[in-house]
Order: sequence, then C-alpha cells, then structure tokens
Amino acid sequence: MNNTIAEAYLKDFEGFFIGNAQDKTALTGCTVILCPQGAICGADVRGGAPATRETDLLEPVNMVEKIHAVVLSGGSAYGLDAAGGVMRFLEEKGIGFDVGVGVVPIVCGASLFDLTCGNAKIRPDATMGYAACKAAFAGEDSLEEGNVGAGCGATVGKLFGASRAMKAGLGVYGIKTGDIKVLAVVAVNALGDIRDYDDAKPLAGLLAKDGKTLISTEEAIVAMASSSVNAFSGDANLPANTTIGCVITNAALTKAQAKKVAQIAQNGIARTILPAHTLNDGDTIFVMTTGEANADPVAVGIMACKAVGKAINKGVLKAKSAGGYKALSDL
Repeated sequence: MNNTIAEAYLKDFEGFFIGNAQDKTALTGCTVILCPQGAICGADVRGGAPATRETDLLEPVNMVEKIHAVVLSGGSAYGLDAAGGVMRFLEEKGIGFDVGVGVVPIVCGASLFDLTCGNAKIRPDATMGYAACKAAFAGEDSLEEGNVGAGCGATVGKLFGASRAMKAGLGVYGIKTGDIKVLAVVAVNALGDIRDYDDAKPLAGLLAKDGKTLISTEEAIVAMASSSVNAFSGDANLPANTTIGCVITNAALTKAQAKKVAQIAQNGIARTILPAHTLNDGDTIFVMTTGEANADPVAVGIMACKAVGKAINKGVLKAKSAGGYKALSDL
C-alpha cells in the first residue's frame, strides 16, 4: 500500500471549528464542535447513566440529515444548558435548519458528571456555551488539552471516592491515511482505570491506600461482590462518571454509517478504560462528517477507534492536579 498513516490536526479539517470554555476555579467547562455548513452525524450511547441532547434526532429514520454543533460539557444534566448558548451564537450568524421564519440550529450534546470536583453549584450554562463558540471561531489551529473544556473537572478511578481517584481531562488525537482524516475530542471521566491504547499499561485510575500506586478497579469490584459488599450501594461515595467525545472526519458516510462508526469508535473506550460502559457511566460518542472523501465505513471505524483511544490517553497525560485530585504527572 502507498498510503501511510500519520497524525492529523485540527487545521487538516476544513469546515470544523472547536473551542473550549471553562471555569478553572469551579472546575467545570464545555467543549463545542461546530460545523456551520452542516455535518451528517451519528451517535452511540452506552452505560446506564447518560445525559444527552437530541440523540434521537440522529437515528437514520428521522428527518433532519445534518447538524451544526455537538456540545460536550461537565455539570451532569445541568450542563446540557450550555447548548442554549451555542444555539444563540449560531442563530446570530444565520446558521441552522431553515424553517421559513428563521433558522433552527441543530445542536446535539452530552454531559459528564463532575459535580464532586470543584464547586457543584456552578455548571456550564448558556453563557459558557456561547463563550466556547467564540473561542472556536477565533481561528486557532491547535487545541488545548488537559484541564480545559469538558475535561476541566474530569476524574477517573472513583470506586472508593475522591481521596483515591485521579485527575483526567480533555484529549485530542487525529490520524490520516490517503485522503481520509479522523480526529477525536474526548473528555475522560470514568469510574474505571485508564490503560495505554497500544500496550495496555496502566496510566491512571484507582489509587492504592498509599496514594502512590494503582490497583485494579475491576478486581476491586469483583472482590467486593464476592464478599457480599455492594460497590454501588447508593452511599455518598457513589461514583458518577461518563466519558464523552466527538469524532470528526471528511469521510463520506450516511447517517446509518456514521452511527456504525460511532459504535466501532466505542471500542476505543473499551480498550483504554477498564471497566467501561458500567451502570454509572453514560459513555457517548458522536461522529460528524462533511463527506468529501469516499471511504469504507469499517476502515473509518477502525481509525476512529484508534483516535478515541489515543485521545483518552492524552486526556490523562495532559491533565494537571486540581481540586485535591492527583494527576499522572504526580505519581
């Protein structure tokens, strides 16, 4: 084959704009992915605790073919309010679905639970969503990672509460081969532990009692179950999580194919977060495409899986300690 696989960056994706806004004192934020000309989109939601907006619209049987933005936010279900600011920003620019008397921007989104990190009373809202759009249109070719946007208050390894969890954040990773380009933006906020995508080496997650080494969340859950202790008994330390992300690509996909790519991309979560898709996670992946390049959807899915997994790793590698949570760089 003549095509080589190389890393891709935001500047490689014409028609997409990505911006962050955050409150670094309250430790929460949002990330917006904008496509003013409209993008075909699919989504896949897993786990037992999702907080999402307009995902039903993305089913292939439903009418609207293209969306204009995806919003990833902290704040749990409260954070879905950020989409209102995104809609206002797009409406002011005349971007949206033409309904005769004006335009209706089609904005999808998902939120993660970060209320136990920082100030639980401050959450992403319409003002923050609007600010993220302004940042997206500022023309930056690269994106900040770590404690920014939807990853500002993200944490991992939360089975035994905040004292033994670790700080994570927002990760970005892109790849291209030939004409096909894929880039993933992921806010890493999981009950489970984070493993390296390539060699499965533990990177971050559940800390041992010494606060210096990692232990396995999966093994801890199984051990608790076998000793008649319910890890999810509803007490104050009940872990609440959710890893959310968006994949952008130039591959030509139908709505059904975009949904299938999102399903394949979820394997990037399953490969790097152990356990993934639990009752306390609402792991959600969106796939947006402008559709210029012909491609096999399975090949695009494989690329998306890798991009998601690598973005998750970067979300941990770029994170800094905050809110009393240690980061990988502290170990």
